[in-house]
Amino acid sequence: MSKILSNKDNLQVLYEDNHIIAVNKRAGDIVQGDKTGDKPLSDVVKAYIKDKYNKPGNVYLGVVHRLDRPTTGLVLFAKTSKALPRLNALFVSKDIHKTYWAIVKNQPPKPADTLINWLRKNPKNNKSTAFPKEVKDSKKAILHYETLKQLDNYFLLEVNLETGRHHQIRSQLSNIGCPIKGDLKYGFDRSNKDASIHLHARHITFEHPVKKEPISITAPLPNDPIWNACN
Repeated sequence: MSKILSNKDNLQVLYEDNHIIAVNKRAGDIVQGDKTGDKPLSDVVKAYIKDKYNKPGNVYLGVVHRLDRPTTGLVLFAKTSKALPRLNALFVSKDIHKTYWAIVKNQPPKPADTLINWLRKNPKNNKSTAFPKEVKDSKKAILHYETLKQLDNYFLLEVNLETGRHHQIRSQLSNIGCPIKGDLKYGFDRSNKDASIHLHARHITFEHPVKKEPISITAPLPNDPIWNACN
């Protein structure tokens, strides 16, 4: 299901039915409104639905999960009040499976591994630090990675999360000496020109919250030379 259904006004719609809509987020987009006052992706999706279906009045859209601003890839929204609590429940029970791709600076210590850390968020600098053991105000973080490809200067990793912590992938990969390309905050030596980082929410699978059928969606990679080398 990686075919883009619609690409109007830079909004890439990957999947849509009566209850859910999945879009491919660009770097720099915020999923939900914040203190910056920038127009969030949720408002863009609402405008798309309103226009496509000629809906009068306000459009319902439920935010189910978020991606960091510099990250790209698949974001899922609920189009109905029936679907939202059911999707939320799937996330809580970990019955939604999300796969990420990350391009990192160095070769990981092992081709594939499970990383277990305790992450502590610092709200002042909006950064999470990974510790080997539990410390005050920390939360356990578990991810699994596998090296998919060696590029000219980087390595492509596939990452599957067991927990969903603040900046989890960025922090845990940096902690093993593999900062994500462009991620100055977590140890990469220079930023990307478009302020993105090379972390992409690639794939999601789950049971449809209403139809109860299996859903599998893949988000195409951003168009840049390094991501293009991963196809």
